[in-house]
Amino acid sequence: MLARELGGRLRLLDIRAGEGIEQVDLRDLAAVEQALAGVEKVVHLGAIPTEAPFEAILDHNLRGTYNVYEAARRQGVRRVVFASSNHATGMYPRSEHIGAEAPVRPDGFYGVSKVFGEALGRLYAEKWGLEVACVRIGSFLERPQDARHLSTWLSHRDGVALFRACLDAPLRFAVVYGVSRTSRGWWDMAAAEAIGYRPQDDADAFEGDVEPDASEHLGAQGGMYADPEFRGERDGRGLAVPP
Repeated sequence: MLARELGGRLRLLDIRAGEGIEQVDLRDLAAVEQALAGVEKVVHLGAIPTEAPFEAILDHNLRGTYNVYEAARRQGVRRVVFASSNHATGMYPRSEHIGAEAPVRPDGFYGVSKVFGEALGRLYAEKWGLEVACVRIGSFLERPQDARHLSTWLSHRDGVALFRACLDAPLRFAVVYGVSRTSRGWWDMAAAEAIGYRPQDDADAFEGDVEPDASEHLGAQGGMYADPEFRGERDGRGLAVPP
């Protein structure tokens, strides 16, 4: 989605090679450093995108994120936009309205890895001068699918606009929530608005046209991720899918 909509001169990296995509394993610092040679800005999306055993999260999400920041520093990259997640604060009750300055309350190992990425980004910004924007993505979907998404939905159009703002706005370090317009929002969007984000799509338009929220009984913003028995989401092919 981002590669198609952002345009410009892009270098696409993935753990699997594909058309126009260079194969790079983010766990390999030397390979990441080589891949970032001559790059001005990085959008770091690579990770296991759902809850998983700690060892897997440690290897892919924590080690991989460190390698991206460190390779960026070594290669003189100017800015890193880190794909964080609403699950960095997923244990907050839905009755609370919070901003990026609220203490982190991750709802699983996946959420912990996003907290780590934000903290590491702040270190690299303040100690080594890297520009870093961390986007706490809500539910990045074509449309809301269940009632929880009426509070967390980030449309494709708005998601691209937010990442573009994070790439272009003057900043040293920022943490912003990523959500489209909604009257049911749980997150203060002032930090995102400060860098020029203006959502165009509204989750309220889908009221009455979504499935019930199976996680409502948990009362947590993170939904099913707050369930002690939750082990991660899978699609029909058994692959991890984003929340």
